[in-house]
Amino acid sequence: MNLVITAAVFPVIFLGELPDKSMFASLVLASRGRPLAVWVGTAAGFLIHVVIAVLAGGLLSLVPHRIVNIVVALLFALGAYFAFRSDDDGDAAAVTRPAGPVTARTAALTALSVTFVAEWGDLTQILTASLAARYHDPVSVGVGAVAGLWAVAGLAVVAGRQMSRVPAHLVRRLTGVILVVLAVLAAISAATGTTVL
Repeated sequence: MNLVITAAVFPVIFLGELPDKSMFASLVLASRGRPLAVWVGTAAGFLIHVVIAVLAGGLLSLVPHRIVNIVVALLFALGAYFAFRSDDDGDAAAVTRPAGPVTARTAALTALSVTFVAEWGDLTQILTASLAARYHDPVSVGVGAVAGLWAVAGLAVVAGRQMSRVPAHLVRRLTGVILVVLAVLAAISAATGTTVL
């Protein structure tokens, strides 16, 4: 495992997931009094999606390096587009508060189900696949991505009210800028045949 790659992946995934619907879902579900159970369910859902994304990225790594750089640049650009285009109110409104008392098992299963469904084709899943293809190190990328996603889930369930005060549009824009830079660097790598990123 390459800790430099893991450390590089963590903030990209963390920022990409911070103002996301899964974070808001964890926040709302944890408000029912089962934060640990919600975190466990959310973490399991994220882990499943990271494994899927890393496998998809691994398939991309079998393609010639220049083509991978072009695909990665396009995926980063697509991620930036989604980050800038995001409807922050839509993410929060997509989650409704469950009625009645919730057991730990129900909270965990609900969080797992919501995360599993919500993360298909999500920005962070696309980013994880792109990074796995780019770095050819699925373990390092997977560990960085899981750590970033789990950290966001932890923030949502432990400090949810404070997290809701961070302007989601600001975090989305910062994520978008980072992704534009990554897309440009990957495009330069594709054009020159050298590794810039």
